Amino acid sequence: MYAVQYIAIVVVLALMLYVLGKYGKKEFEWGDFLFWEAILLGLLVVAIFPLEMANEIRKLLGLGRGLDALFVLAIGLSYLLILKVYVAVDRTEREITELTRKIAIEMEEINRRLEEINEKL
Repeated sequence: MYAVQYIAIVVVLALMLYVLGKYGKKEFEWGDFLFWEAILLGLLVVAIFPLEMANEIRKLLGLGRGLDALFVLAIGLSYLLILKVYVAVDRTEREITELTRKIAIEMEEINRRLEEINEKL
């Protein structure tokens, strides 16, 4: 094994423990925990068996070189992560918009009631 493989293994194991700690503190939901652990487990397998994995992915995708296959796979996973972040941000924006509308309606009602009280005084 090369030194970079040892470094990658240590980093991935540290990240797996970090994700486990986040889940233990209830900062991650079960689905997020499984998602990240699966990604990290895949990275761990690639770190331990880089040539074998690259060749298997190359054969599966029908590419010429193993490194090309790893890059194609990495780009595909990156797009999936970007999509996951986009969906989360979009959902958050929709929730913020809905809450802002509710607050505006409630504030208008409060102001109307205050004006009625002031008129009676």
